[in-house]
Amino acid sequence: MVQIGDDHFQTLSDEEAEKLIAQFDRESNIRRFTGLPSIIIKVLLLLFTAYVFMVTLFITLPEQVRRTAFLGILIFIGYMLYPLRKGMTKRENYIPWYDIVLAVLGGVSFFYYAVNFEVIVARAILLQPLDVVFGIIGTVVLAELCRRVVGIPILIVAGFFITFAFVRGFTLRRVVHHLFYTTDGIIGTPIGVCSTFIVLFIFLAAFLEKSGIASFFIDLANSIAGFASGGPAKVAVIASAMEGMYSGSSVANTVGSGSVTIPIMKKIGYKPEFAAAVEASASTGGQIMPPIMGAAAFLMAEMTDIPYPVIAVSAILPAVLYFTGIFLMIHFEAKKLGLKGLPKESIPHFGKLLFVKGYLFLPVIVLVFLMSTGFTPAYAACFAIVTAIVVSMFRKDTRFNPISFADALATGSRNTIGVSMACAVAGIVVGIVSLSGLGQELVGMLTNVVRLPIFTITHTNLLVALIITMFSCLILGMGIPTTANYIIMATITAPMVIKAGEVIGYPVPLMAAHMFVFYFGIVADITPPVALAAYAGAAIANSNPIKTGVTATRLAITAFLIPYIFVFSPSMLLINTTVFEVILIVFTSCIGMFGLAVGLEGYMFKHLNILGRLMVIVGGLCLIYPGLVTDIIGFGLIAVVTVLQYTEHKRDQIESVVEGKGDRI
Repeated sequence: MVQIGDDHFQTLSDEEAEKLIAQFDRESNIRRFTGLPSIIIKVLLLLFTAYVFMVTLFITLPEQVRRTAFLGILIFIGYMLYPLRKGMTKRENYIPWYDIVLAVLGGVSFFYYAVNFEVIVARAILLQPLDVVFGIIGTVVLAELCRRVVGIPILIVAGFFITFAFVRGFTLRRVVHHLFYTTDGIIGTPIGVCSTFIVLFIFLAAFLEKSGIASFFIDLANSIAGFASGGPAKVAVIASAMEGMYSGSSVANTVGSGSVTIPIMKKIGYKPEFAAAVEASASTGGQIMPPIMGAAAFLMAEMTDIPYPVIAVSAILPAVLYFTGIFLMIHFEAKKLGLKGLPKESIPHFGKLLFVKGYLFLPVIVLVFLMSTGFTPAYAACFAIVTAIVVSMFRKDTRFNPISFADALATGSRNTIGVSMACAVAGIVVGIVSLSGLGQELVGMLTNVVRLPIFTITHTNLLVALIITMFSCLILGMGIPTTANYIIMATITAPMVIKAGEVIGYPVPLMAAHMFVFYFGIVADITPPVALAAYAGAAIANSNPIKTGVTATRLAITAFLIPYIFVFSPSMLLINTTVFEVILIVFTSCIGMFGLAVGLEGYMFKHLNILGRLMVIVGGLCLIYPGLVTDIIGFGLIAVVTVLQYTEHKRDQIESVVEGKGDRI
């Protein structure tokens, strides 16, 4: 229950929020344990935590040993936590015999490689029958756990690629060797990054969550924008952007802050679909918000060999523009509906709030400072975790005790399972691509397509490659998490984009191509027909899920445009640019998004007719597309409509005053 002024707003309880997250987020659908079984599971999770920190800070192991042990432990724990089907979590303290068998088989298979890796590596492709058996068992058990935690679609994709390898004539022994016993497959780059960097940032997120930073972000956003027209929606955008700094899940972010913001948005006059869409679109954008972006950003750093701090800095401007676009759409919707802000007495004082709880920002500040001064993301995350523990001691209500400390570690370990399974299975796709040379063939096919006469117009060739990539990411993202989506698309389609640019003599920077894939993998969470973040918001708002998804897509329209901007104008990613160019891009893009927001909402100072809406939409698109001519056209169109709107608005105000005086006379 949340109180604002004299009103009370019914919000979701913690138990209701957990059930909702489990409904839309498979990673949260776990068995329930109490008493001694609960203690045993927590001990297993804490042992995994100890392993992660030991191999990160103190012990150096061969990569094959570290990665296989990492997966072996997680697979064993995963079968203890995740049931065969979603509906099998009601019975407490129950693990069926077959899950125990699968847990042991999976763990033994990966530890078999960890123990014997030197001998197996020396054999190369001349595997012994026992090697093949353990490789098959480990792969199958991994796939089944991934199905439980992540879903079936990613297995369909992986199965297609494995089938392709056999159709190409590769033997079972060769496929097993490449996928299970080399660092090009299951224990390849994705799981390497996950076990080194991502897992530590997941632990950091767990500690930040336990410290109460989420409620602080909501209060801080309320103090900044609560008074404005349609204040609660703007609060949702700001809070979700800040929560995105540590939350890697669109669904969890939507439910976490949406359980508070969505009921308040409905109460002040927003339609249920709009309220849910605001939270879903803002929460989804949290994954592109530095300094802690989604897990895929760490994979991007490894796959492109670009330092993560450089990627994070490059992502700042697109992220700010994304949230600016949503903010403008909300503003004009509020003006159109005549919505007011929250009562002054219900809004926290900004200065006082920072004085009392501003210390909660310190872990993020430490993280940014250390990464900017040359520390690896892993060490920076470790120091940030220590900082989060220290600052929690400042207040009794946030202070960690042994139980809450263990809970944070256990939560971080449990949250690692889903990302790890997705990375491991995505490694199968990467492995088959490298084994079969499929990636080069696909690049060659696209090159032939973009060279067709119909695509000879300047930049059209590249545009075709980008559109193909966009739809591939959106379709794959309907059933595959952002991390796995990025891995697969970065392996297959990012090289296509770069090659298409080479065909027309327009080099696309490596970061721009990968960031393009990264963005569209994320917005799949709000793109119908399968839009999990939008559906989670709809469940809170009691709105139509499809309408919510469509509205969320409209609100996040800038996310579908920004990737094209930084491909055609890498200055937006701060690549080979000057301060003047950056300022110009920010200026024109913001005005362009202003025009799009006005056109899509149909309101500026008053309602717009069809012609006016078309003019500002075209003007907005022209300003967003880089180029002097398009900027002049776009600015002119928006300026004409703005002047006419303002003039008509003032005339209406004068007429209203005159008519009012006439009535009084």
